[in-house]
Amino acid sequence: MSEATSRPSAIVPSLRYRDAPAMIEWLCRVLGFERHAVYEDGEGGIAHAQLRFGDGMLMLGSIRDDAWGARFAAPADVGNRVTQSCYCIVADTDGHYARAKAAGAEIVDELHSPEHGGRAYGCRDPEGQLWWFGSYDPWQTP
Repeated sequence: MSEATSRPSAIVPSLRYRDAPAMIEWLCRVLGFERHAVYEDGEGGIAHAQLRFGDGMLMLGSIRDDAWGARFAAPADVGNRVTQSCYCIVADTDGHYARAKAAGAEIVDELHSPEHGGRAYGCRDPEGQLWWFGSYDPWQTP
């Protein structure tokens, strides 16, 4: 059985960025992602990248003028709104928040204790995508 068929079903978010190389560096340095695979497009952009975050993964690439790229809009192009965001589970939310804030991340939801449990905060990356980090683990909730 191949690894692809032995792995349980999973959701892997995929984002597009105007300056994907800079965003890969920022996501790793500020939010704690780790490079898994990065494929440059030969024109200064990223054809495809995979970043790990604990047991999760994010795929990303440069915004391109092609059929797939036509389906995406950068937050800056639509009033800095997004239609989805990523929630990342962290063991030390307070420490993660302090790291992101010290690195200049735009905090959109201050560190707090939501009614459903845990600690959480929200931030925007430099290109406007929303990120949520918290200790609440929906896999542990019945």
